[in-house]
Amino acid sequence: MKKTAIAALLCLAGATPGLAQSCDEFWYQRNMIYKEAGYCFRTAKAIRSFGNAGCRYDDQADVPLSARLRAEIAEIASMERAMRCAP
Repeated sequence: MKKTAIAALLCLAGATPGLAQSCDEFWYQRNMIYKEAGYCFRTAKAIRSFGNAGCRYDDQADVPLSARLRAEIAEIASMERAMRCAP
């Protein structure tokens, strides 16, 4: 079951002790949204994790995402920055 960004915020806030997400989990969650929307990954790590079968968009800005999903990606990226995750 995929956690939402709101659930991740609650974890970071201590609402569920011991369940704070790691940088890798945030990375995976953020990129899964792009994968499900058809993004073609460029990094070896992302290609290993998600593959590029069926991808349709080379530029993240071209990926058709709802405002809600774009907001979720922004929240996840904000949490990654707060945790000082590597880019």
